[in-house]
Amino acid sequence: MKQKSVLIIALVFLLAGVAYMFWDMFFRQPDSGVNPYALDMKTIRGNDTLVPRYSEVQQIKSGLAEIHGIAVDKADRIYVAGEKGVEIYDPSGKRETAFTLEGAASCIHVDRDGLIYLGMEDHLEIFNKEGKKLKQWKSCGDDAVITSIAVSNDNVFIADAGNKVVYRYDHAGNLQRKIGEKDPHDSIPAFLVPSPWFDLGIDRRGVLWVVNPGRHCLEQFTPDGSMVSVWGKASMAMEGFCGCCNPSNFAFLPDGSFVTSEKAIERIKIYSAAGDFKCVVATPGSFDEGTRGLDLAVDSKERILVLDPARKQVRIFVMKR
Repeated sequence: MKQKSVLIIALVFLLAGVAYMFWDMFFRQPDSGVNPYALDMKTIRGNDTLVPRYSEVQQIKSGLAEIHGIAVDKADRIYVAGEKGVEIYDPSGKRETAFTLEGAASCIHVDRDGLIYLGMEDHLEIFNKEGKKLKQWKSCGDDAVITSIAVSNDNVFIADAGNKVVYRYDHAGNLQRKIGEKDPHDSIPAFLVPSPWFDLGIDRRGVLWVVNPGRHCLEQFTPDGSMVSVWGKASMAMEGFCGCCNPSNFAFLPDGSFVTSEKAIERIKIYSAAGDFKCVVATPGSFDEGTRGLDLAVDSKERILVLDPARKQVRIFVMKR
């Protein structure tokens, strides 16, 4: 009886194997080489169907070989920084002046006195608008990749994507504190920075905000490094941020709302001061696929200035009336 049972089991396995071979030869679809679990970014880009509440009204063509950062001053002059140079335009888009640099500026900030702060890979340099270098700060280290600068009355904050930390300096260039280092005794998570997109800014109240790109959120800090609040979520939906690390850049509107940009799904959005999604400024169809580094600035007329490195343009958006 036992021998008969073994034979039956063997026969079942044999028939199953023959059936699989028959299906494999005549019915299975050929391997397309496509990973079925990979994100289909083209489909996701095409699903952004919300109608933007802003219109593009102007483009300013840069003369630099590469453009990496944008800023505006209190007179609404527009500053573009990039490969071996800085350009300054009046509010209408007419170029006023330009000056050369010894290297590439990765980011730019203009303070209320008109001083120009530039991130030069591993260190900061300060210029006046005539292009005279006033100061050069010491290096932040061999691994440093400076990606953003913000200046307040008392402090200069620098985002370093290479070391995944924010530095707080005084105006003389003395390091006061590092923000975002992992502390085993602290509940605040360290910054997760998978790629060189790590932005920060100071809002109209003087509060420091930092993107934690790998966690898809923006975090508010006190100058001593204590986290106050956080908003944002990882999501494929319009309200959230997706990909490895987004948002890539942000700026503030006068009412405290956030303007954000993303890479992989190239789009510009606005969130309230509390982090609630409000509207779309520009959809992926407005940009060349693969565009990265959509740096942002907002002038006193609430025009949203978008740096487009792929087209080497400053693109200006205003709210539809």
